Amino acid sequence: MSKAYYEFKPYNVGRVIVWGLFALVLVVAPLIFNSGLSTMMLAQMGIAIIACLSYNMLLGQGGMLSFGHAVYTGLGSYVAIHALNIATGGKLPIPVSLVPIVGGLAGLFFAVLLGYVTTKKAGTPFAMITLGIAELVFAMSLMFSEFFGGEAGVSSNRVIGQAFFGITFGPAIQVYYLIAVYTFICVALMFAFTRTPLGRMLNAVRDNPERVEFVGYNTQRVRYMAFIISGFFAGVAGGLGAILFEIVTAEVVGAARSGAYLLFTFLGGATFFFGPIIGAVLMVLAFVLLSEFTKAWLLYLGLIFLFMVMYAPGGIASLIMMNLRVAAFGFLRKLWVSYLALFVCGLIILLGAGAMIEMIYHLQLNVALGSQMKFVGIPLDAKGLNSWFGAGFVLLTGLGLFEVARRQFSREWNEIQEDIEKEIKRREAAL
Repeated sequence: MSKAYYEFKPYNVGRVIVWGLFALVLVVAPLIFNSGLSTMMLAQMGIAIIACLSYNMLLGQGGMLSFGHAVYTGLGSYVAIHALNIATGGKLPIPVSLVPIVGGLAGLFFAVLLGYVTTKKAGTPFAMITLGIAELVFAMSLMFSEFFGGEAGVSSNRVIGQAFFGITFGPAIQVYYLIAVYTFICVALMFAFTRTPLGRMLNAVRDNPERVEFVGYNTQRVRYMAFIISGFFAGVAGGLGAILFEIVTAEVVGAARSGAYLLFTFLGGATFFFGPIIGAVLMVLAFVLLSEFTKAWLLYLGLIFLFMVMYAPGGIASLIMMNLRVAAFGFLRKLWVSYLALFVCGLIILLGAGAMIEMIYHLQLNVALGSQMKFVGIPLDAKGLNSWFGAGFVLLTGLGLFEVARRQFSREWNEIQEDIEKEIKRREAAL
């Protein structure tokens, strides 16, 4: 018998608070960090958040390891900047604020075109196909200069037409808020996708494709539809990048860009929705700030990636969620000593390894300046045995202490997990 009334679910207050804080951060961030560099970095973070979340739609939600996601962000950038140039000439009546949508439609078009073949396979074949397509598109970007602009790329001017309520998108702060609006809307839409039947089915295809086929669903069609949606959001990110930088070069479709999406999505945590957001922020910090401090920044990134794979394969988001669970049961205070020990040992390892890395790079790149150098204020001789012995001793000592601290932490962590399970059973029995 059907009910004669409607039932309304109560508002998820926690979710409303989280989304409200996210919007508040987007609005307030440029007011706190108000330098030109900070505004530019915040704008890049917004673009990176959309790109990494669109990539995680494939990797984290669909289990599709792609080595060519930059194809769709990059082609979206190219189409968007061409649309911007046409609009500048007065042949296309489109405002600058809608140019990212053009990029999104371009990403969607190329995802429809290339995705059908790409999603025919899953697993390793899928990854190899995406890598082959990425290399093909990058090679084409250097061959067809009419569209891709050759090595010089395609440039444009985002200030076109009459100002709308004083908004010309000339000042960087106006571009930032445009990116912030797109970031909030795209993040909300991609989160909504995870709650749709298609999003749930995509998770099922990731976890058990055989069972999905058994109940009557076409796994290739599910992957293809998710691929298309991911391509659209990737294209939006590319269109925003075209507006921000006012130039698009072949680098945007290169393997390095695709690798960056993979690396930082994994570091942030591909198994949680907010993980790629963390990864996107770290990506901008690494590319803009870390690259200014040292020429060996890519090597440091590789070491961090290796460390995360070994000790935290779920990424930073998984570490946060596991500790929130421990804190919810009141056991987090038991771990602060172990966390402090791990942190100090990690700094010791970083000090020893960093000294050796910087001495190697100094000998390779700055040999004309002599062998004397400084690392975090410590004088070193890149050709001196004492400096190498000292750095090696610090590194090995840090590794040994870290292993001792890690084992102690593992014992405490396992004991706490057992206590949590006992507490859960006690609470269930009390109901």
